[in-house]
Amino acid sequence: MSGASRVYLDHAASSPLVAEAAAAMAALDGVPGNPSSLHTSGRAARRVVEEARESLAADLGCHPMELVFTSGGTEADNLAIVGGWRARASERPGVLTSPVEHPAVLEAVDAARTEGAADHWLPVDTNGVAILERPLPASIGIASLQWVNNETGVIQDVAGFAELAASSGAWRHSDAVQALGHVPVSFSDAGLDAMSISAHKVGGPVGIGALVVRREVDLAPIGFGGGQERKLRSGTVPVALAAGFAAAVRAAVARLDHEAVRLRSLGDHLVAAAVAAVPEVTVNGADAVRSPAVVNLTFHGVRADDLLLLLDASGIDCSTGSACTAGVSRPSEVLLAMGRTEEDASASLRFSFGPGTTAADIDTVLAVLPDAVARARTAAHR
Repeated sequence: MSGASRVYLDHAASSPLVAEAAAAMAALDGVPGNPSSLHTSGRAARRVVEEARESLAADLGCHPMELVFTSGGTEADNLAIVGGWRARASERPGVLTSPVEHPAVLEAVDAARTEGAADHWLPVDTNGVAILERPLPASIGIASLQWVNNETGVIQDVAGFAELAASSGAWRHSDAVQALGHVPVSFSDAGLDAMSISAHKVGGPVGIGALVVRREVDLAPIGFGGGQERKLRSGTVPVALAAGFAAAVRAAVARLDHEAVRLRSLGDHLVAAAVAAVPEVTVNGADAVRSPAVVNLTFHGVRADDLLLLLDASGIDCSTGSACTAGVSRPSEVLLAMGRTEEDASASLRFSFGPGTTAADIDTVLAVLPDAVARARTAAHR
């Protein structure tokens, strides 16, 4: 099992620290120095940060100067959306995104709306794929489309989106947090102006991420202080976390091809066996291209929280959707946007995989799943 006596299938929420990241951070344990200081220790810390930046840039297909360290994917999304809108609001007051985005994007759009932004929406089909065949209003300043959906694993046509947005003069952003390490990601090839990533989704440390911003794009800062990161993001860059971040991404990119095949096989086995063993199961995003690391299943007639807790009691960790809305019992906004009923959107679980996921983990889930679903359905109809 992946974890001490437990099956951990919630890597999309947070993936355990990989050995490469742990080693990179351990090497800096007790090493002093603020990377903004001019003394010898400060310069040594700065060297570590810049080496991490260069490593990340090489793996992301961007220039090192384009990578701005943040506290994680949420801050990166907020900076892209709110900072992008504020920078262009006087001439282009519109913000465009899709209804299946991560809450970090959707809430940032809400924040921009309170400041006067006009929101526009890309429609999605029943698989959650954005429909791009239409001209965009010339008033849109910033447009955002998630690369891989955090609940369903559905992969969007980011390059097509970027081309569409560019034709109207909008800046193009993508939340690539769930894409990194699972599908090929190249900032330059995608034609984006900004892209968000996070360390702990790929086995790096919690507390650091980055926004890649094209050098010609001048976002407005949303926080203030020393202006350490291109005057866009103030605050001391955590040296050890930056090193761990770079090491985790380097390892994830190096094993991507092999892991994609391996995880796809595990996911396909889970889906096929679950559909065969459990009546009335729907695979969400079944007809779309999906990440090999995420499977989202609707178990009709259950309450997802009931089923999750039954699996939890059997030693299995999974989720009902975005961890950012965990603890809030409500239907999945992503599945509702895909046309699901409230009942079905409240009956879905996400299983997400990572380096430690094994065939034995999947077999453990399949061994307990039929009985757990039967018990959850009984509870739902009491």
